[in-house]
Amino acid sequence: MEKTIEPPPDYYFGVHQYQTPPPGSHASAHPDMISAPDSLQQGPGALPAYSISPARAWSEPSFQEGGFPQVEKAGQDDPAPEYSNPMEENSRFSEKVLRRAFIRKVYIILAIQLVITVSIICMFIYWPTLKDWVRYNSWFTYALFPIIFVLVIVLSCCNDARRKFPVNYILLGLFTIVEGLMLGAVSAFFEADAVMWAVGATAFVTLGLSIFALQSKWDFTMASGIMVVILLVLLAFGLLCAIIRSFWLQIVYASLGVLIFAVYLVVDTQLMLGGKHRYSIDLEEYVFGALNLYLDIINLFVFILQLIGLAR
Repeated sequence: MEKTIEPPPDYYFGVHQYQTPPPGSHASAHPDMISAPDSLQQGPGALPAYSISPARAWSEPSFQEGGFPQVEKAGQDDPAPEYSNPMEENSRFSEKVLRRAFIRKVYIILAIQLVITVSIICMFIYWPTLKDWVRYNSWFTYALFPIIFVLVIVLSCCNDARRKFPVNYILLGLFTIVEGLMLGAVSAFFEADAVMWAVGATAFVTLGLSIFALQSKWDFTMASGIMVVILLVLLAFGLLCAIIRSFWLQIVYASLGVLIFAVYLVVDTQLMLGGKHRYSIDLEEYVFGALNLYLDIINLFVFILQLIGLAR
């Protein structure tokens, strides 16, 4: 029996040739020619066509001044993306939180001051013995003026006394008591119902102006310097009224006083709020902020009481 010797299989031709895919298949008809140019043909023994890529044409590189090669930068005309700074956002958030805590502390201090002041005033107008004693001893009222003046200067000009705990609270409490005694001594010369009307009107005006200062888009803090000049003019006008002793002149003086300190209340409220306003009080000056608002409310009360007394 003769044995037939077959030649070895050609690994580059024979069984490894490309076979046409069956109908319905998504395979390409010539996968080896996908990336090859049209001029290249695949023959027996050749490497797969997808490993062959056409060579790029050589071009002479360009050089910058100084002999350094020029590097092409892609997307030079594209604007840089905008990034947000998380540290800045956190600082703004913390500032808002601290400012709200500062406002809350100021109004708590102010509420305590007003409660003490109104209590002292009621003691002077509803206690007949004390009321008669104050009327016959006018020196008591005048003796309180220098004490109030000294305490205001200390709380306004001395940073250590205004910021250091508990000295700041002690000085502010002493000032509130002395101011309440002076207002009680002044209120003793008026009828009790007139004083209560003045207290109610002051509370109404204060609440309305505070809401206006919180919601208004106008920045009244820029008018601080003008308000100082107007206040000095009011003091000069008050001296003129004390000399002339005219009924209508006193009404004009009291009305101007109410108007000026109403604007001062708005200015000091916006100074305390900070934020979009040009000027603001430092977060450590809660005693100073409460002192400003307290003085504005007290001056409003005095001028409103004067108007009611003149009207009666």
